[in-house]
Amino acid sequence: MFGLRLLPWEYGVRNLLRRPGRSALTLAGLTTVVFLVVVVVGFVQGLERSLAVSGDENVVLVHALGAGENLEYSSIAASTADLLPASLQGVRRRFGQAYVSPELYLGTQVALAADQPRSMGLVRGVTPAAYLVRRQVQLQAGAWPAAGEVLVGRLAAAKLGWLPEQLAVGRDLLFEGRSWRVCGQFSAGGSVFESELWCPLPDLQDAMKRQDLSLVALTLAPGAKLGEVQLFCNRQLTLELQPTRESEYYAHLARDYRLVRGLAWLIAGLVAAAGAFAGLNTMYGAVVGRVREFAMLQTLGFLRRAIALALMQEAVLLAMTGSLLATLLALVVADNAAVRFTMSAFALRIDGTAVLVGCGAGLLLGVLGAIPPSIRAMRMPVVEGLKAI
Repeated sequence: MFGLRLLPWEYGVRNLLRRPGRSALTLAGLTTVVFLVVVVVGFVQGLERSLAVSGDENVVLVHALGAGENLEYSSIAASTADLLPASLQGVRRRFGQAYVSPELYLGTQVALAADQPRSMGLVRGVTPAAYLVRRQVQLQAGAWPAAGEVLVGRLAAAKLGWLPEQLAVGRDLLFEGRSWRVCGQFSAGGSVFESELWCPLPDLQDAMKRQDLSLVALTLAPGAKLGEVQLFCNRQLTLELQPTRESEYYAHLARDYRLVRGLAWLIAGLVAAAGAFAGLNTMYGAVVGRVREFAMLQTLGFLRRAIALALMQEAVLLAMTGSLLATLLALVVADNAAVRFTMSAFALRIDGTAVLVGCGAGLLLGVLGAIPPSIRAMRMPVVEGLKAI
């Protein structure tokens, strides 16, 4: 490249401004493509973060043997919640209160009224001890649920496919044959708990005519081992219990979603490929209309490589402008947007990874979109180019 006479930088910029219609359409297309790539990556990042922050290394879930990740199908005796702190020394305690949370967890149909459409929601019957074990839970509005009341997660409306105001404090919900009053809203640091409805455990048991539990969540004391809980479960042959670290439970769910993440990356690749072909067609059209211009530049002494670099400069300039616009749009529109997904909901996460992948895709589109048209333009003889219409 040493000694190569390049076209001035402002030449490419002026060419873009000289064709505002074509440049605007190309910019809009590139912005759309990069925006979709950023959103898809944000989807993957949001899903992974939701599962990652849900699991606490110090929390153990005691559930029915063989339930696996289907805790809504687990059923254990209610007495387990009393046996665990009474039999184990490794349970964390504070002022005599054991960090043990008996819970009833299920998916059920939820409606605003009897004549309204129903949506599948996640309901968790809890006691005040859940506040001790679920350390990421924070009350955002209202109060802890009393009898006949329900506390809604920040993303519960998205999980149900409703508007947030439909789960405002004071509204009434119907599920499990009873009416429940919304008493407050909570957040949980982006975890899966944010898509759930929490109500008093005795009320939910009474509504379902059940006296059992789905699981018991307990917090281990500093230095305590999972083996102590495992030994207790092995001794309770009639109860058929199995302990699982909460972090391992959600890590297993994350592995199950590998196919979903792979599909999301495939979609991002297909979107980028479609954008590359669209940009290629646009660049081809632009090059065909500028054959005489390129031929004249060659007669003025500019080498074909210099002209090809100028074309690439224009394409990259458009692509990076589109990438910046797409990133700003994604941060404003899509960041923290709630997404409904299978049995939960989570927020899109437009982080550094999403921005880096999006801008990288935009740069790649600009470079690859400019190479084939540049080769085509440079192959035409100068004399034929000067005669072109």
